[in-house]
Amino acid sequence: TSEAELTRVFAEQIEALAGARPEGLVIETMSDLDEACCAVLAARATGLPIVACMAFDSGKNKTRTMMGTTPEQAATVLAAAGADVIGANCGQGIEGYLRIYRELAAATGCPIWLKPNAGAPELAGFETVYKTGPAEFAAGASALIEAGVAFIGGCCGTTPEFIAALKRAAHPDSEAAVCA
Repeated sequence: TSEAELTRVFAEQIEALAGARPEGLVIETMSDLDEACCAVLAARATGLPIVACMAFDSGKNKTRTMMGTTPEQAATVLAAAGADVIGANCGQGIEGYLRIYRELAAATGCPIWLKPNAGAPELAGFETVYKTGPAEFAAGASALIEAGVAFIGGCCGTTPEFIAALKRAAHPDSEAAVCA
């Protein structure tokens, strides 16, 4: 598929989404930087804020996409393509996200968005399970919050309980309701 064809296909999908008048667009779980850029370029036409996230799940320290892109490369190229927020989602558990955050933040002035999994998925019979619980997830999130991450949430294996634990980690004195 050519970049022009891919951008056209993304534009069709994004136009449909934009018709629902969202507050922004999230392009996530991307592994190919060129493909992510096509999506960002297509999304720019809407005038909406754009979050662009890559999945870092490969390499010695799991700091590369399966196509070999580093966080620094992703941040630099996605910001230049027009993303307003740069991030990472999926790919691994929260324990690996502090390194990814630092590498993304070192390469861009854009806010950073992170949505880790509840650990690595494992098969138990025919069921996919995640070993990280909400408290452990929130403890890992505390380091990310202290480091300066702008947005944090949960991806695969997380539940409303994880989001509530994140909220408590971010705002320990708050009594506000939690939305998941």
